[in-house]
Amino acid sequence: MTQALTPDQLTDALETLPRWSLKDGKLHRTMKFGSFSEALAFMVRLGIEAEKSDHHPELFNVYSTVTVELTTHDAGGITMLDVALAEAVDRLAGEA
Repeated sequence: MTQALTPDQLTDALETLPRWSLKDGKLHRTMKFGSFSEALAFMVRLGIEAEKSDHHPELFNVYSTVTVELTTHDAGGITMLDVALAEAVDRLAGEA
């Protein structure tokens, strides 16, 4: 099982993820797309990426807005799996 990051490790990780914040103990990011279709297409691409890593985000969608929250429930916090998936989100959103 992957271990939750320590507070110092989490601070270091967030420095590499400028578009992300902490909210309710999870990595949190909200993105606005040009349309519902663009938002949905992003969610599908992210779903495929998440399935490859067997690590799945919490996704929320309202029209052209997508919110992604990441935590590793089995570890009881944020792990390197979440950091890696946050990096993938940024890449898929065209912001690598």
